[in-house]
Amino acid sequence: MTKIGVLALQGAVREHICQIESLDCEAIAVKTIEDLNCLDGLILPGGESTTMRKLLDRYHLLEPIQTLAQQGIPMFGTCAGLILLAKEITGLKIHHLGLMDVIVERNSFGRQKDSFEVELPIPSIGNDIPAVFIRAPHIVSVGDNVEILATYEKRIVLAKDGQFLGCSFHPELTKDVRVLQYFIDMVNDFTKTSLTKINTK
Repeated sequence: MTKIGVLALQGAVREHICQIESLDCEAIAVKTIEDLNCLDGLILPGGESTTMRKLLDRYHLLEPIQTLAQQGIPMFGTCAGLILLAKEITGLKIHHLGLMDVIVERNSFGRQKDSFEVELPIPSIGNDIPAVFIRAPHIVSVGDNVEILATYEKRIVLAKDGQFLGCSFHPELTKDVRVLQYFIDMVNDFTKTSLTKINTK
């Protein structure tokens, strides 16, 4: 069974776990370094990115997650999780994990009271994808190898950089699992490739 970890320090953890389990995968709540063992993929959920960074440091998870990324494990960041993944954040001199070749701007869709839901066409995934925006960031620019998957009001809100998937919105707050299924397909493709390499040695 495919094992998907969800960083469980803060944010929309339970909602991600429910969606993962609905797709017949095993969900692992990641709170310690040991919880990272044997994962096939990792989700960084929405929440408050500054608080999440402090907790990553407190529980010594930053470098182990970066090591996991170096091993090729797919990772999916939603909202604050996208900010954690980004190599650059506008207005800040530092990044967090610094893994995904994108520049991100925080809170670019307004405050909590400005939250909204729209339906997005995402050619790689499907039509009418429900997207919940809550104090959402957006991707200002992407590196040469990054694939832009969706935009809203001319702002990039979903992109893929190799093993990394990042979105501005919260797919886990809807009943639609197509975005998560897209990520799980990425995970399964990585697992198959890894097994092929092992079997051909």
